[in-house]
Amino acid sequence: MIRVEPCPKGYTRDQDKTTPPSETVARVKQALSAKGRDILAETKRIDTGRLDIPVFLSVCGEAAKRVMPTRKQMGKGASPEQAEASALMELVERFSFFSFWEDAEFALMTYSEALAQAESLGLPPVMPVSEILASVNEELPEADALRVLDTMRWLFHPVTALGEEREALTPLDWFKILGEFNGTCAGNAPAESLLQGGCELVERHVCALWDRERMETPTIRHESIDDPVLLELLRKFTDRNIRVVLKDFSMSMPAPTVAAAAYDPNTWPDRSEIVFTAGTAASPVKAAIRALTEVAQLGGDFETGSVYEASGLPKLEGPDDFEALAEGPRVDLNALPSIEADDIAKELAALCAGLREKELTYYAVDLTRPDLLLPAHYGFVPGLQFRERDTRPSLGLFVGRMLAEGADPEEAERGLAVIADVYGDDAFFLPFFRGMLALRQEQLLAAEEWFQEAEPLQPDDDKKALAAFYIAYVKTLMQDWQGSIPCLDRAIRLSQDVKEYFNLRGVAKFKQAMYEEAACDFEAALGLDKGSAMDIANLGVCNRHMGNDDKAVELLSAALELDPSLEFARNHLNDLNSGV
Repeated sequence: MIRVEPCPKGYTRDQDKTTPPSETVARVKQALSAKGRDILAETKRIDTGRLDIPVFLSVCGEAAKRVMPTRKQMGKGASPEQAEASALMELVERFSFFSFWEDAEFALMTYSEALAQAESLGLPPVMPVSEILASVNEELPEADALRVLDTMRWLFHPVTALGEEREALTPLDWFKILGEFNGTCAGNAPAESLLQGGCELVERHVCALWDRERMETPTIRHESIDDPVLLELLRKFTDRNIRVVLKDFSMSMPAPTVAAAAYDPNTWPDRSEIVFTAGTAASPVKAAIRALTEVAQLGGDFETGSVYEASGLPKLEGPDDFEALAEGPRVDLNALPSIEADDIAKELAALCAGLREKELTYYAVDLTRPDLLLPAHYGFVPGLQFRERDTRPSLGLFVGRMLAEGADPEEAERGLAVIADVYGDDAFFLPFFRGMLALRQEQLLAAEEWFQEAEPLQPDDDKKALAAFYIAYVKTLMQDWQGSIPCLDRAIRLSQDVKEYFNLRGVAKFKQAMYEEAACDFEAALGLDKGSAMDIANLGVCNRHMGNDDKAVELLSAALELDPSLEFARNHLNDLNSGV
């Protein structure tokens, strides 16, 4: 069980921490590199300096690369020391999280087996099925929910209900599939780590609510700000004619959330984007600081042409969206809720108490590695939302996806049949999952038929687009490149911000020697992800076929710099350099 000890603040300038960031940087670097460990390769500052708001990267070493899907982590802060500490702690939390899934001991059981056996195995009481349903905000008879849960075995592990002094045996992989590594956190002390994690869960929740309802929220008056660090951060934007709007996104949650949007009319849209993000903390001032430093992290100093990946909040498409966001009643910053105290453990207790008033429980598991002794945790709150989660979440949808993507085919078929029986006509997702299962079994004709059946059943354009994409993908596996293009046209018409759709259409056109048209699609994919080495390489090959050899060399070289494993790009570059 996680025990939270008193945690007095030792640093409060731009974030509330137990120790100054310079001490954190030194201690974490020493822990990550001791005894020949290769977890951290380097940290480096990556901002251009225009805003003078530091942004750091922590780059994974080989030991971290072996367990983590990400290679670099970004960190933010009002000072270089805090930004570097943030980047390092991001590495600690993710390395600890992914290592946990390799090293931890789990009890592999169906939900009914766990309910029957937990006590005899000396394990804590099992989390009620009602909380599993709450995690997807679904009303389903618990008997039916148990039938769905019992279609597979889960990785059960004890978690602590923070503030309640109790443990619960939980299917931890269920929460991982819902939130991925949202909810991971690290800090100088357990309370510091857990407060940060809880605040990020609240931030994700209120952002998801705004994204789904697009409600008008209060706008924070800049004149009401008197904190010197926050004022200086704000001036760094406004002195460069970058417009900033701060919004109250607290939405009756116990901790305050400030959303921030910023854009530079002089560099948008050629060299910058409109950045829209949010921050949650114990106090309104620290929430606003988190939001503004996050804007700096994502914005590329509003001059580099960088393209950020939207997560908690969607991208604003243009100045009209920015102006619409700025509408709403004006409020002072200090009107937002606060759980600020002189001790971080007290703030964590206040957050947990405020969640309990809403019948929500903050659960956490300790990820701290004994070889590092850097506090890290993974937390979740059943009932809070994520924007990245499906717009119509359900137990059947997520369990069905897990069955289709990973279960033994016979077990998957049986499980999908149970889900069909429980959900009946509401199971719009089942034909798609049956298509995925057929695809995994290389039954291409059956997969195409299932995806074709699935497309018109989907409840929104994004899901229809995904089904159309998979019809096209199956056609490409059968070498029907021409037949794939109308499906991809349909997918892109329905959902224009998915780079994979443009990439596959580019490949299909390339296969038919439509090099100029293919190049346009690869350029569109790069407009969504400028760092996609594959699309840069594909664009280079198109330019070679179009006779633009110098441009092809430039693009192929750039792609190989990003990803040296692209052998086809290397072969084309070698041919060009040798005059073949």
